[in-house]
Amino acid sequence: MAKRTVAERALTYGSVAVGSALVGAGSVWMGGATYFARRVLTPDLVRPDDTQIHVIHSDSLTLSGTPDLLVPGRYGLWLDGGRGHARIGGVLEVDHRHQRVRRELLGVDCGVLEPGPARFNGYYYGGTPGSNLGLAYEDVAVPTELGPMPAWVVPSEHGDGSRWAVLVHGRGARRHETLRAVPAMHAAGLTSLVPSYRNDGDAPVGPDGRYNLGLSEWRDIEDAIKLALARGAHEIVLVGWSMGGAIVLQFLDRSPLASVVSRAVLDGPVVDWGDVLKHHASLHKVPAPIGHLGSALMGQHWAKRLIGVSESVDVARTNWVERADELSHQMLLIHSRDDEFVPVGPSEALASARPDLISFEPWSLARHCKEWNVDPRRWESVVTEFVR
Repeated sequence: MAKRTVAERALTYGSVAVGSALVGAGSVWMGGATYFARRVLTPDLVRPDDTQIHVIHSDSLTLSGTPDLLVPGRYGLWLDGGRGHARIGGVLEVDHRHQRVRRELLGVDCGVLEPGPARFNGYYYGGTPGSNLGLAYEDVAVPTELGPMPAWVVPSEHGDGSRWAVLVHGRGARRHETLRAVPAMHAAGLTSLVPSYRNDGDAPVGPDGRYNLGLSEWRDIEDAIKLALARGAHEIVLVGWSMGGAIVLQFLDRSPLASVVSRAVLDGPVVDWGDVLKHHASLHKVPAPIGHLGSALMGQHWAKRLIGVSESVDVARTNWVERADELSHQMLLIHSRDDEFVPVGPSEALASARPDLISFEPWSLARHCKEWNVDPRRWESVVTEFVR
């Protein structure tokens, strides 16, 4: 066999090197995409503190930390790792030199307020419908395929018990997120049902312990609605925040009980997970091809074990801008144009695509799902009028 020339040997070795580099790059991309997908679907049950309490005045607090502290409105602070909760109000003073802000102190729901770390939240309320709102309520357990899931039932003396609102919190949130809406439902004569759902910290975990972006969680809301119907409900109004909005949309699409729902209110909703994932990939400087591959992997049957899910997460099925023609329920969309977490664009596009069904209420200043916090009077007015 003739000896190969130097040029032939160089070509062979070069081809192997290029092929190895491409395989290596592919492995890096696959690893990055897998990590991105797992990160999106993994619940954040323990969140780090993002706020520091420096000084406690008689009627205010001096704070630093998250940019949310500079936004007008009423908010909450989790204290002592979530064991305590305080409520804060308007901005009184901003110290740009020390990057601190002084805000009104409106109350302490539980725990001890003292200087130190805390975590900002948009819930405002951190107690129960009774302790925060002064309303009679009942603790109930919703039977589901995964076991009982705790919920609150808040009846309204203004109604006959036939109209119920089911309030669905967002990804990584707790039932407290929805308490801001209970007074509006109460005033409109609706009994409020505030359920938990799989993987939210109150309810049992799902088979894989991961979020399915609404594609499985809707079944827990279906079970909550079954409880409402068993207790006398004839009509259901659904209210969802963020991923709670995605859950509501999946329920309306996939549940045989969708016919008992008269209308839905969606606050800062995810109406296209593909857009949200692209936004967060950009925020975290994830290369676009890796982010796109991560989104695609979620929906592949063969990648379930790789991603760590028991059910494929078909992101395309969550794109309601593309699926707008399939909607059939009256909806109120509330979304801030300053939402930093779920971009407002898909909500605007969906409202434009279905003006016959969708009323759109744009907000400004408010960050993600904090429209009520910035202007509670307007929020309660538009929501109460819509659900009446």
